[in-house]
Amino acid sequence: MELGTVRHDWTHKEVKSLFEMPFNDLLFYAASIHRKNFNPNEVQISTLLSIKTGACPEDCKYCPQSGHYKTDLERERLMEVEKVVAQAKVAKEKGATRFCMGAAWSDPKDRDMPYIEKMVREVRELGLETCMTLGKLDNDKAHALREAGLDYYNHNLDTSPEYYEQIITTRTYQDRLDTLDHVRDAGMKVCSGGIVGMGEQASDRYGLLMQLANLPKQPESVPINMLVKVAGTPLEDVDDLDHFEFVRTIAVARIMMPYSYVRLSAGRTAMNEQMQSMCFFAGANSIFYGDKLLTTENPEADADMNLLKKLGMQPEKRQDYSDEAYEASLNSAIADKATSELFYEAN
Repeated sequence: MELGTVRHDWTHKEVKSLFEMPFNDLLFYAASIHRKNFNPNEVQISTLLSIKTGACPEDCKYCPQSGHYKTDLERERLMEVEKVVAQAKVAKEKGATRFCMGAAWSDPKDRDMPYIEKMVREVRELGLETCMTLGKLDNDKAHALREAGLDYYNHNLDTSPEYYEQIITTRTYQDRLDTLDHVRDAGMKVCSGGIVGMGEQASDRYGLLMQLANLPKQPESVPINMLVKVAGTPLEDVDDLDHFEFVRTIAVARIMMPYSYVRLSAGRTAMNEQMQSMCFFAGANSIFYGDKLLTTENPEADADMNLLKKLGMQPEKRQDYSDEAYEASLNSAIADKATSELFYEAN
């Protein structure tokens, strides 16, 4: 097969053959394709904020926000616009170029749309790209979000069509595909990926990537999440996914979707620096920055910046950011870390 070209006709056999390549060969091909299309020493930085937490009516077995399970998560109402904008300002000061807002809804209600649209407009006025994940969208709501200026909409497929009903029963796979169609029709960019390590078979990982790559237009952003096991959810005791298998998933995603940003997303707290570095080499070029991903832990922002500095990498720049501003942001984050450690020791 020819590697490095955009295709929409991947077969199960072809994807299986990629996963079964010798590990070093797979990483070599993935890294080579990555270098052709991206600066291998830049990482796109996003920040994710939960704007409405808990009490979701969906029964996703991995999610502590589901109202079906008893977790320690505190429910919170929709955040005020001013508080969201304040968090976006902090994210920009820390070096983020995209601000993602997530709400634990099955779908946004008509009464919520004016507030959501205002959030988008005001965050965008800060010079940040905007992204939201609000659940299922119909055509009218997708167009309303686009008119407000929303750049990206996140709606993950989660897993393969074959395994999907083992994870979610309150929404169909076709519902998810329909939402992605509405997002595309409205003119927004698509952020869609999935979660691995949910007890699925290897064939389900093949199927997930096939579904994403074979969409009429491949997602601009593809988050690959490693399951974060949360007490009280049905998947809290599932076996851990082998770390090499996770790196393989990143590499195959890069090969199959050569122009997409592949985001190293949830689960990074379980990854040491060496594993994260291997994922960057394999083609991951986007991360969430900050200490929370909606409701689960994420490596601290200063740890991320220190790792990038060790690797000679830097945050990807947008046109409205100067080289000097990014260098200052990186140095400031590292200086803040050193200062906080000094004060901690003094106490």
